[in-house]
Amino acid sequence: MKRRAFLSAALVGLAPKTDRVVTGGFVNDSFQRGHQLRDGVRFPAPVRQIKTPLVIVGAGIAGLCAAWRLHKRGFHDFVILEMEPAAGGNSRSGANAISAYPWGAHYVPVPNVNAILVRELFEDVGLLQNGVWAERHLCFAPQERLFIQGRWQEEIEPQFDNAQMKRFGDRMREFRATDEFTIPSRAGAPANSPLDSLTMDAWMRREGFTSQYVNWFVDYSCRDDYGSSARDTSAWAGIHYFASRDPDEKGPLTWPEGNGWLVKRLMEQVGSKVQTDTMVNRIARNGAGWKVITPAAEYQADAVIFAAPTFLASHIVDNFPAFAARTYSPWLTANLTLDRMPQAGDGAEPAWDNVIYGSPMLGYVDATHQSLRTRQENSVWTFYWALTHGSPAENRKALLARDWGWWRDAILNDLARAHPDIRACVSRIDIMRFGHAMARPIPGFLSTPPPPTLPGLYFANSDLSGFSIFEEAQYWGVRAADQALQRGLHR
Repeated sequence: MKRRAFLSAALVGLAPKTDRVVTGGFVNDSFQRGHQLRDGVRFPAPVRQIKTPLVIVGAGIAGLCAAWRLHKRGFHDFVILEMEPAAGGNSRSGANAISAYPWGAHYVPVPNVNAILVRELFEDVGLLQNGVWAERHLCFAPQERLFIQGRWQEEIEPQFDNAQMKRFGDRMREFRATDEFTIPSRAGAPANSPLDSLTMDAWMRREGFTSQYVNWFVDYSCRDDYGSSARDTSAWAGIHYFASRDPDEKGPLTWPEGNGWLVKRLMEQVGSKVQTDTMVNRIARNGAGWKVITPAAEYQADAVIFAAPTFLASHIVDNFPAFAARTYSPWLTANLTLDRMPQAGDGAEPAWDNVIYGSPMLGYVDATHQSLRTRQENSVWTFYWALTHGSPAENRKALLARDWGWWRDAILNDLARAHPDIRACVSRIDIMRFGHAMARPIPGFLSTPPPPTLPGLYFANSDLSGFSIFEEAQYWGVRAADQALQRGLHR
């Protein structure tokens, strides 16, 4: 479906104007700052100079995990510069009178014994003790459900065409046994793979998977993790989604504020080093080191860890060599405040993750699902929408061009498929727009060369893997920290 037709279809059947007033607006908008870099705006010269051995650009998970690694290695003489008002990147969170809630990433699958770095961090923050996971942080049952054919079913995998679904599962187990599909992906991913030369959709057709339900499930999974449809996702990445995880591990780990809980734990260790609302507008050579320039100060450093999205290097680093930047997916996330819960017409028990079959959106998670209260009369739902219909550039324009009321109505219209009385329940909808939410693993992404290396400048964003998940961001952050320490920093 073309983007214009798709966006129009999202509004079909909107509620009459007599419905209750829903307040809200766009929050955490900072694209104007990013566009200043894109457009080459001249910034005033900084008024002071600060000498420091190391500057980390970006306080998302990669930047915070680089700082965590440095802190554990006994190196504390660094600063983290973050453009946004809060640290966390795609793992930021918020809160209101009802609950804390995520603004992006909202869980981490339970890592297996080979995920050494993740397990080390999780031991540090009390999630894993003596090999036992803290039950309080494992997702409560029921974990997920799917609204399909007018009713809710347990699990997101459609309970139809079971023979094809089983065959698909068998193929994923075969791939899992190859040890090619690892987390972090750097441990197993080949530089080239025949699977990376075609899309996941083409691979499904080649394998004879004709079921609309199996194909929907695979397409949903690609949209959910990569922000791209099966038609645009590398088959290698599509298979990685299913073949990289241990199917027998219980989980996932989740919190009311999603991965914002992990951000808080990291900030408890390194938060004193973070300077928010500080946009880096230029990085330039300074003898054997670097100078990192913000509107307020020029930081003179031995080394720089660039944990921001790598495509920004072309706009920030002086004379940076040309390189093939990743494709990035635009997203929209909304937090809905519910004064009361919708009526359960089919008696289905509420779940943490809730998906509507056939929807172009991704569904919602219930921020209060982990609550210990026996009765939940109100809640906050975090709604996710990866804009996959049309090109990323077109969808970024639409994301900014449509006003808040348009997106509010599209969200409510989608939810009304499963919750006819949703408009009587919601009092507020706050919306966050991500123009470049995550790297999109399109065919050929495995062989895409990394950005050029320069002495003392180390890249650390998850987009180096070609897709954005917590473990990849942590891996690159730790790797960059180790590289900086090996360089020999002047304390």
